[in-house]
Amino acid sequence: VQLQAFGGGLVQAGGSLRLSCAGSGRAFSNYGLGWFRQAPGKERNFVAGINWGGGSTYYADFVKGRATISRDNAKSTVYLQMYSLKPEDTAVYYCAVKRYTGNYDSEEVYDYWGQGTQVTVSS
Repeated sequence: VQLQAFGGGLVQAGGSLRLSCAGSGRAFSNYGLGWFRQAPGKERNFVAGINWGGGSTYYADFVKGRATISRDNAKSTVYLQMYSLKPEDTAVYYCAVKRYTGNYDSEEVYDYWGQGTQVTVSS
C-alpha cells in the first residue's frame, strides 16, 4: 500500500482544514488507518485513527471535539477534518496503515507511512 497525504496549507487560527490521504493497492480497505503529526523539533504524535470499516474512531485528547476522521474505501481515501485550529496544531501531518495488532495511538503498529502534508496555523 502506498499513501499520499495532501490538503495542508496555511490557515488562520479558528479556521478549518480537511486533509486527505489517498492509498493505492487492493488491501487498503482491509486495514485501520491513522493520522499522526510532527511539529518542528518534536516527536511524532498520534492524532486520530479509524478501523477498516469506519465504524470505530479514536482521537488524541488534544483534538477531541475539533477533528473528525473518516474514510471512503471505494476511493481508497482517509480524511481528517479539523476545526477550530490553533497555532499549536502547526505540524506536518502523516497518514499510515495500521498493520499490526495494538492500540491505534501506538506508532509501532503502523506501516506504510505516506509523505506528510504541512499544516500551518497563524495566530
